[in-house]
Parts: sequence; C-alpha cells; structure tokens
Amino acid sequence: HITDNWDRRLCAAYLDAFLCEELLAQEGGVPLASSLFVSPPPSLEHRAFLAYAEEHLEEAETPAAYGLHPNSEVIELTRRTATLFDAIAELQPRASTGSGGMSLQEKAKRQLDDVLERLPAPFVMTDVEERMPAEDGASPFSNVLLQECARMNALLREMRRSLDELDRGLKGELSISEDMEKLVANLYDNRVPPSWETAAWPSLRPLATWLGNMLERQAQLSEWTVELLVPRVTWISGLFNPQAYLTAVMQATARKSDWPLDKFAIMVEVTNKSRDEIEGPMREGALVYGLYLEGARWDLAGGVLEDATLKELHPTMPVLLVKAVPHDKLELRDFYQCPVYQTQQRGPTFVFTAGLRTKVPPAKWVLAGVAMLMDMAM
Repeated sequence: HITDNWDRRLCAAYLDAFLCEELLAQEGGVPLASSLFVSPPPSLEHRAFLAYAEEHLEEAETPAAYGLHPNSEVIELTRRTATLFDAIAELQPRASTGSGGMSLQEKAKRQLDDVLERLPAPFVMTDVEERMPAEDGASPFSNVLLQECARMNALLREMRRSLDELDRGLKGELSISEDMEKLVANLYDNRVPPSWETAAWPSLRPLATWLGNMLERQAQLSEWTVELLVPRVTWISGLFNPQAYLTAVMQATARKSDWPLDKFAIMVEVTNKSRDEIEGPMREGALVYGLYLEGARWDLAGGVLEDATLKELHPTMPVLLVKAVPHDKLELRDFYQCPVYQTQQRGPTFVFTAGLRTKVPPAKWVLAGVAMLMDMAM
C-alpha cells in the first residue's frame, strides 16, 4: 500500500528500475541482479521457462535483487534473532528454582533501588527562567530549552512516583496493584515501563541502556542551563523534540532577515569534523551530532554517499551544520533527500529530510532504503 510520499517515491524507483527495455532483451539479466539471474533463451517452451525460473531464481533471492545492501539481511536476521530470544525469555519461570536464584520481587527490588539511586533531581524551572537574560527570554532556542527541561521533569517525576509507590508496596505498606505488578514484570524483563515511555521519547532500547541514555540527555540539558547559551554543538538525538530545535533554527534566521517562517527550509551540510574538533558555535545555523546512517556510509574524503561497508551496519555521521535557507535556494541537484528518523522503527518517528550529496543517481539510495537514525536499539 502507498500511504505516504516515501512509499510513492520507492514504488516509482522500482518501476523505473524494472519496467525498462533491458528487461525484454534476449540476453542479459534482471535489472538490479543481472549477475545473479540471467534471462533464459527466448526459444524455450513454457514448461522449460518454468523449470529455468525454478532452478535459477532461488539463488537470486538476495537483497541485491531489490537494490538493497547485504547489510540489510544482517539487520533483519539480527532483529529476528532478538525477537526469538525475547520470546524464549518470556517463557522462562518467574520464580527462583534454586537456592542461589533470585525471585521476581527480589530482582525487581534490586533494579528499583539502583534506578532510584541514579535518578537526578528535577530542574528548578523558576530558577532557569529567572537567570535567562531578558533580551533572550523569548528567543527560539531559549523556548526549546524550557520545553525540554519541562519534559525531562515530567519524566523524572513519573519515574520517581511509580518507583516509590512500588517500593512501599514491596515493603507491605501498600497493597500491590495491577500497575505495580506490571512495573515489577518490566523491571524483571529489562523493559521500559509503558508509563515511562509515554512521558519519554521514542526508543527501542532495553531498560538498562535506556536509563543510561536518559542520564546523558539530562546531563546535556543540565550543562545547557548553566550558561543558558546555545551549545557549540548540540546532541540533537538527545532531545525530546528535535523538530522544535530545527524550527528554532528557522525562526532565528527568519527574525534576522525579517522574512516569514514559511519562506525557509532546512538545509544540511555535512562537515568533516567530529564533535571534539568543534571550537565554537556557528554564526548562522547550528551544529548537531548523534546521527547514524543505515543502508550506506558517508565518504569523508569525497563528501558523498558511498556503498556501506559489509557488517558495518550503522556508521556514525560527522557533525552536521543545519541552517535555514529560502526554498528557492535549496539545492536538489545531485542530492539524495534522506529521511531522518528517531528510531529504527522509522515510519511514525520521522523528523525531517536532509539533503546528502551523491555522485550516483539518488534512485540507488532510494532502493537501498538509506536513512539517518537518531537512536539505536543497543
């Protein structure tokens, strides 16, 4: 089904690749997989055609036949394996079976204590607002900071509330409710509780790495609130709402040029620097990092997209300069319009489109499913 413009673009790329004169050539192979499946001689009868296809098509059933990189098969098999092991783990008995085993409640209690010990204090919003310079109080980036701090506070309060409630329940001070039982099961299974997911950002991480990721996000905001200046380079993947940060970039440019916001679009320039090599913020736009490329890799020397390296599934992108430019100055020629998503789930986690330079037709990367991701299920 074609449900959005990305589906339409992909279907159009497949039609252009397969519905061509080369497909009817007496000699040659199937487009995208000519080395895997050679067209049968035209003199064969119907049964011979079927036998030929049955014998040779099975070997051609590879990602390359659809324009995908072999890494896509590795990613899919890894996902299936993870799903299988998750299902096996759910079938394991919850109660301890030996003298040295831990019960469901004991393991949940240990996890609970660890999380409570690591939880930082919420931001004092009145303090942040009072320290904000008066001339900067209504700046787009200041609004982003306040919104991010407010959402982090909401998440921290929900985490502390649910954990304190469960702690009292395990001590016998409260009756164990259905919500408490679900929280115990999630802590035991190393999964993010649904109430935390609702207050947080889209993520496919298990609970252990999710907690570490949450602390890193809080640390970035904490550092931002010290001097209340836009970071020299922002970990955009560590924001609850990265779209708001990109909108702030456009708003800042629109105010300087005194143009309406709808006249601008986001343009991306890929630098050849890492985060540690950035000395200060840019005069126009903002420097961001924390993105991964799936389906291809970025060639630093050539400054273009290149085929991915086998088994290097998600290479890290260099620091990006995102800036606002008028729509009529947005470069499209020799650029692949790369979708950026928050997670590997893609679809509902779409953030924005980044133009990446390419020396081959962009259709190649469309068929390869190339996208940038902000967070990985580690």
